[in-house]
Amino acid sequence: MDTKPIQIHPPLWRPKGCERIALVLQGGGALGAYQAGVYQALHEAGLEPDWISGVSIGGINAALIAGNAKDRRLDALREFWNRITDRTLWLHAPDGDIYRQARNAFSTFTTAFFGQPGFFAPHKINPWFLPAGAREATSYYDTGPLRETLTELVDFSRINATRARFSVGAVNVRSGNFVFFDNAQDKIGPEHVMASAALPPALPMVEIGGEYFWDGGIVSNTPLQHLLAQDDNLNSLVFQVDLFSADGALPRTIQDVMGRHKDIMYSSRTRQVTDMFSRLQRWKRRAYEALIKVPEADLSEEQRVMRDRLADLPQATILQMIYQQKSHEGNARDFEFSADSMHEHWANGYEDTKRTLKRKDWLEMPPANVGIKSHDVHRDYAARG
Repeated sequence: MDTKPIQIHPPLWRPKGCERIALVLQGGGALGAYQAGVYQALHEAGLEPDWISGVSIGGINAALIAGNAKDRRLDALREFWNRITDRTLWLHAPDGDIYRQARNAFSTFTTAFFGQPGFFAPHKINPWFLPAGAREATSYYDTGPLRETLTELVDFSRINATRARFSVGAVNVRSGNFVFFDNAQDKIGPEHVMASAALPPALPMVEIGGEYFWDGGIVSNTPLQHLLAQDDNLNSLVFQVDLFSADGALPRTIQDVMGRHKDIMYSSRTRQVTDMFSRLQRWKRRAYEALIKVPEADLSEEQRVMRDRLADLPQATILQMIYQQKSHEGNARDFEFSADSMHEHWANGYEDTKRTLKRKDWLEMPPANVGIKSHDVHRDYAARG
């Protein structure tokens, strides 16, 4: 399928040598409000992304950003997150971790039994009591409310006009293959975003073109590799927003084990991806150095084209913002949709990004012989401490 040209509109400013600003959003359910805070800080700094890519809740946030004009994006994010956390669970609770843990546990149980407004609602009949092949036999919740919310808050005609690149990751249920729905090749609708966020067994698989899809996070919880695999030679500044941290403390309770297991399973393989990309860059550089030593007359046309392409390899700077779990949060923190937690997550994303943007040296493109570099504000502060 032919790739449509992407109409890149420059942000208010961009680092020298940067040809693309990308926002890469990981999955993580209720923790996704952290990503909204990250976007707010970028928006205030004039760093509007040319490419927004996400998986699961990251795909929903990506659609809210790409599917609205720049002056409407924050409003759309606020409306979505206020809507899906609009449930009063308590009028007052004392401060302290033990009380907050109890409140979070109650919030999680409420979500499990009643769903979340504007997002998902429990089926009237539990799937365990339905026969094979019944429409509601493969999930616990209905995502009809999410379709209505996306239809209201996201302008899919704007996404499909390719004012910015947009992509969401999903998994083909039958083949197990990880795929990206990308507005460079596909006409995007609510079903593509819903497919990216269809985490089994809670949420139902989504049919698209006769195939069925689940949440992309069950295979790869970050779209970074899709971005770096592009053969377009554009220097990229990438803001990667992760909701699960690969680093963590040794578990001390069974709940710690469950939470740590989830962290490791869903954390981004950023180091693995960047190391692989760096190795590929080094081999490309070696191939170029070998080709330029060959006399012109001895090269085929294909080899000349390859030599010319290898002469200008792209560079990428990756800035990671990784949500840091709080002491009062349990292993079900991605399923805890209270308004209090949402506002905290949003504020955390905003502050982490503001701290990251203060490091102007981090925004620079790496030298040509390096290819890729990455920075993490939390590792930087830990090293200083």
